[in-house]
Amino acid sequence: MKKPIDASLCQQRAQYLWFSPLTTRWMDNDIYGHINNAHYYSYFDTIANTYLIRECGLNIQRDAVVAFVVQSQCTYLSPLVFPQTLDCGFRVNHIGNSSVTYGLALFQQHAEKASAYGSFTHVFVERESDRPHPIPDTIRQGLERVYFTSPS
Repeated sequence: MKKPIDASLCQQRAQYLWFSPLTTRWMDNDIYGHINNAHYYSYFDTIANTYLIRECGLNIQRDAVVAFVVQSQCTYLSPLVFPQTLDCGFRVNHIGNSSVTYGLALFQQHAEKASAYGSFTHVFVERESDRPHPIPDTIRQGLERVYFTSPS
């Protein structure tokens, strides 16, 4: 079993290998005046699928192999609000035969420490059968470009 990545390696901007902006929405705020916790998972899903589509060539409408989320977690460090543009950090923590675990973090623009970080695992499946399938080579190559290796 692979040892989990230490939390101290999840909070800093320099520990993420790819970034994309994401703008919070009015509807994301809750009664307490900050982004509701449930929306963080939506942000994580958006950033991972943005990477898969833009950098790995995933065609979510046509490909015979697609990815399903099977596990996710988030650690909240400081609140985010609307309106705000976030810098979303992305990396790969682990690649298996048919699964990949991502490391993700949400940063206020130009901040070095994340407001939230987490991970989730995708399992690649055949669209027709919903059965696990090896990660397609072109997607695997794209994922390997952002594979995080923790310092020794």
